[in-house]
Amino acid sequence: MELLFAMAPQGGEGGGGLVSTLIMFGAIFLIFYFMIIRPQQKRAKEKEKLLSNLEKGDKVVTNGGIHGVIAGLEDKTALLMVSENTKIKIDRTAITTVLAKKSE
Repeated sequence: MELLFAMAPQGGEGGGGLVSTLIMFGAIFLIFYFMIIRPQQKRAKEKEKLLSNLEKGDKVVTNGGIHGVIAGLEDKTALLMVSENTKIKIDRTAITTVLAKKSE
């Protein structure tokens, strides 16, 4: 019998537990926001800026490691010259790095 009374919940402490749980969830959400979501949004904005500023003649690297010079641009694709007589059409989002701008 004593074991059953020891396991019974204590009355009067339910309200404080709910508030502390809500505060804990709020703190976890803030940590996720500042550690994961915000930096990811910042990288996405930087990538969008990089892709919108591309020009013909820029030296770029794709996410597959292909180095080349932009020979032409369309809305969603880019024509990349990888050697004298070799041009490939790639998706603009595949460009990860601009090594040198045309004006440099």
